[in-house]
Amino acid sequence: MEFLFYMGDVFTPINFGLLLLGTIGGLILGATPGLSPTMTVALMIPFTFKLEPQQGLILLGAAYTSTVAGGAVSAILLKIPGAPANIATTLDGHTMAQKGEGAKALQLSFIASAIGGLFGVFLLIFLTPVLAQWALAFGPSELFWLAILGVTVIGTLDSSSVVKGLLSGCIGLWLATIGFDDIMGAQRFIFHSSVSGGINVIPALIGLFAIPQVITMFAKGPKGTDAEIIVVQHHPIGKAFNEIFSRKRALAIGTAIGSVIGLIPGVGGQIAGLVAYDQSKKMSSESAKFGTGHPEGVIAAESANNAMVGPSLVPLLTLSIPGSPTAAVLLGGLLIHGIFPGPTLFTQYPQVVWPFINSMLIGQILMCVFGLLIAGWAANVARVPPAVMAAVVLGLAVFGSYSVQHSMGDVYVMASLGLGMFFLERFGFSAAPLVLGLILGPIAEANFMQGAMIANATVGQMAYFFTGWLNWLLILIVVASIGYSIWMELRQRRYTTKEDAQA
Repeated sequence: MEFLFYMGDVFTPINFGLLLLGTIGGLILGATPGLSPTMTVALMIPFTFKLEPQQGLILLGAAYTSTVAGGAVSAILLKIPGAPANIATTLDGHTMAQKGEGAKALQLSFIASAIGGLFGVFLLIFLTPVLAQWALAFGPSELFWLAILGVTVIGTLDSSSVVKGLLSGCIGLWLATIGFDDIMGAQRFIFHSSVSGGINVIPALIGLFAIPQVITMFAKGPKGTDAEIIVVQHHPIGKAFNEIFSRKRALAIGTAIGSVIGLIPGVGGQIAGLVAYDQSKKMSSESAKFGTGHPEGVIAAESANNAMVGPSLVPLLTLSIPGSPTAAVLLGGLLIHGIFPGPTLFTQYPQVVWPFINSMLIGQILMCVFGLLIAGWAANVARVPPAVMAAVVLGLAVFGSYSVQHSMGDVYVMASLGLGMFFLERFGFSAAPLVLGLILGPIAEANFMQGAMIANATVGQMAYFFTGWLNWLLILIVVASIGYSIWMELRQRRYTTKEDAQA
């Protein structure tokens, strides 16, 4: 219980002021398309140079925590995920906003984020030594199968068709191969200088989700302003808490999956929300409602997104291995102040580490409070005329894409992918499986290539990838996930055929 001894350090005037600043700033930056948690933390590192190590880490930790949750704001209201972690939130959150339930969706997302986040930080506090050793069990072969498990989720992300979901995912996997091969250095599909370095996930994410929305809103023209009047429904915060605790299964699934995925080095939180959404859908008795504005979709996705924050720091603080891209930036923040993570970190620098972890605990609560305060006001975005909203979203899309690498090439990529997605949506394809393929492609390829090199020098590829209890566990989950997706598709077709026959 050593962390309680340092709890008072969080509430000193300077530390608590930095905690408030990081939380509010993170919510605002997280809601801005293109500014991912990694970029937000990186932007704040220069502001920590003149601060004490304890103070600097509190600022960075608060920004990390609240940016992940803040990304849900644009995901729900604009259908533009603030970061890859918020992709799954758009699937039901934006539909709720279109129904006038934006305030309810935002309240559910912030409460679920806080609960998942608190659970994740408590794991960090109490189980760090045990979890650090478990995380080391994941080598290239296990990470490869984990990425393949993520690919199997693709089929059920598209609620209309498993086949179309898989095709979208395959397009994403192909897009991930564009650029230079990381292992051999070979050029692949470089048909323009804009993609010579590959396709960055953030511009792709913005283009695939934002541009089809912009084109659709512009297509409505001025007449669309009066044709669609969305009544924003008031939703008491007390009802949001009741809704959360009445859907404990989705909350538990999201929190558990986010905690596990956040712990695994290199995977990050980008797929935590999507995997939690998929598993919650498969285990729900109301799976048909997912994708139509179902609260469980928002709860599962957002609880997973923040539950991964604490565990992602376990391998960082104990083994110097970042569990996510943002944790890698935090590693830089530690090194700048002369603090080297490792097994002795908690004994050498307890006055720095424990206030940092405690600030993330308090930051989850502050994030929830500020988020709930702005939820009702922010939901009024749904009432903005489509033509005005389209211009604003287009401006944010260009700004967000350019700001990643200060390159117009990213803007061209964003616009091209968005235009292509607009036409694909006309044929019933959706953006979420495509983005998941784009994210998982490099993870699967890099770990397969590394594993193949190790296998060729040792026991051979078959033995390396198909032996070991963890490999077999992941393979069985992959097979079960594929089988369940096929069964769900066949059941849906039989149900549709029966309804048609009765009609």
